[in-house]
Amino acid sequence: MNIPPQNPNCLCGSELSYTECCELLHTGHSQALTAEQLMRSRFTAYALRNVDYLLDTWDKTTRPAKIDFSKETVDWTQLEIISRKKGEASDKKGIVEFKAYYDSDGKQHVMREISRFRKSDKLWVYLDGKVRSIAKVGEKTNQGRNAPCPCGSGKKAKRCCEKN
Repeated sequence: MNIPPQNPNCLCGSELSYTECCELLHTGHSQALTAEQLMRSRFTAYALRNVDYLLDTWDKTTRPAKIDFSKETVDWTQLEIISRKKGEASDKKGIVEFKAYYDSDGKQHVMREISRFRKSDKLWVYLDGKVRSIAKVGEKTNQGRNAPCPCGSGKKAKRCCEKN
């Protein structure tokens, strides 16, 4: 696992230091209270290549057997939460839509994803996610009628909500 540089703020964007934020979850000293908090800690775990934490917080029904960062060529740099649906401490399910920024081959990219979370044994776990778009920063992303529908159906917008 890579140790974060001496940065006053955690990579997850919380404006807390890493030691006051995601490190507490990564080391097991505390648990995520919301789906968004788990999303933020998992982003930071990806940035730090913390395989154990990622696998431990992945729902056992959808978890891969392993995560291999040996050929990873991206550096995750920033997380932006777009929206949340449920996922509070009292909920059993939650959805978090986010943009994750990363550097690859000297260029900055952004990936937009909708992730689903659920509670398993009173702990939030990542269930799965659907990537909505990937683009170089500053480049126009697919947002026309052929873009994925924002409702999350997986259909093109023209065949879903824009149909009528």
